[in-house]
Amino acid sequence: MSNRLGVDPQVVTLALARMTESVGNSFLIVVLPLFIGSEVISGTTFGLTEVAVTGVVLSLFGFVNSPLQPFTGRLSDRTGRRKIFVLAGLVLIGAASFLYSLASNYWHLLGLRTLQGVAGALIIPTTVALVNDLATSSNRGGNMGTYNTFRLVGFGVGPIAAGAVVSAGPYAVDLGGLQVSFSGFDAAFYFATLTATVSFFLILFLIRDPDASEIDADDEGEGFGGVAVLDRSGTGVLDPVFTLGVVSFFMAVGIALFATLGDIINARLDQGPTLFGLQFAAFVLAQILLQVPIGRATDFYGRKIFIVVGTVLLVPTTLVQGLLYDPWLMFSARFVQGVAGAMVFAPALALAGDLAPEGRSGSTLSVLTMAFGFGVAFGPLVSGFLVAFGFAVPFAFGAVLAAFGAVLVWTQVEEPNPPRRSLSALFSSD
Repeated sequence: MSNRLGVDPQVVTLALARMTESVGNSFLIVVLPLFIGSEVISGTTFGLTEVAVTGVVLSLFGFVNSPLQPFTGRLSDRTGRRKIFVLAGLVLIGAASFLYSLASNYWHLLGLRTLQGVAGALIIPTTVALVNDLATSSNRGGNMGTYNTFRLVGFGVGPIAAGAVVSAGPYAVDLGGLQVSFSGFDAAFYFATLTATVSFFLILFLIRDPDASEIDADDEGEGFGGVAVLDRSGTGVLDPVFTLGVVSFFMAVGIALFATLGDIINARLDQGPTLFGLQFAAFVLAQILLQVPIGRATDFYGRKIFIVVGTVLLVPTTLVQGLLYDPWLMFSARFVQGVAGAMVFAPALALAGDLAPEGRSGSTLSVLTMAFGFGVAFGPLVSGFLVAFGFAVPFAFGAVLAAFGAVLVWTQVEEPNPPRRSLSALFSSD
């Protein structure tokens, strides 16, 4: 089936490995706040409230891994090896997940989350670069869509299962007559360790590095992470890959505004946490359903038009979230925002892959993955600040960013490959 869809079998394996790792890693989004609030963790909070410490712990992953991604992506380009970076990152993810079960102080959590951030910097740009290396310009959109879909399935399943694993504890296991008991928290950490281990062996045995390409020595000092900020061709002002990174940042900020405002949204919409969870998941659900068909469509009809339409659609779907009072309308807005996101991120990765010079996909694509990571970390922080000026203000801010992003893509990005089919054929009766 994968060959018929134009998806490389190794990309499917890589996507399965990322999905497996993402299930365990996303457990921590739910488990760590509960763990911090338990009696297990004690010690100084560095002058911060427990809620503030929780926010810092959760944000550390993005703030640590994002600035490191251009360096790890660039290093993987220069060595011509991606697999070893992914394996090293999975070892760190697994080790940190296990060590949470031994943690007892707030600084332990900060250290382990920092370690996982380093692991993310090793894994994220190199796996995306591997997908790009394994794909071609004629099927890159479908391959990127498949990879992102599997990854998001893992990210979506993890938080749903995490609460159940914690609440079902403590557990007792009979190991040949030896009774071993452990808490629900420990079970969640052991599970995260297991998923990282399974992912490690999938990568170790089933993924190979593509043939290394020669790296042009003149690239060594070029721009930010190997990509210039300004367009050197003279056709635009900003470098197109840098522009795609900026748009990815804007999109990530817009979709992450929602996460911090749970209590405020529940009170405003007169709903419970279950509905908030469904609304939060609606974005991911749309991404899971649409990343593959949209990515595949960009292989035929071009990528830029989908990115522009997606960023334009982000404007009303982000803004309206600040104006609604009905829970199911909020669910619908989040779902359509997810449709818009599906039209932006995977096509943007595919277009950046098309634009990447030979042998430099790691440093090129890391611009987008880094920008997205920064946006996911920045969005919750900015919404927590802006909501003091009115509930709609954070969402209006996100809508303005999306509108600016649409203008940037339209004016600063050109596709290197002409579409194989006209988009008008989608609406033709022939």
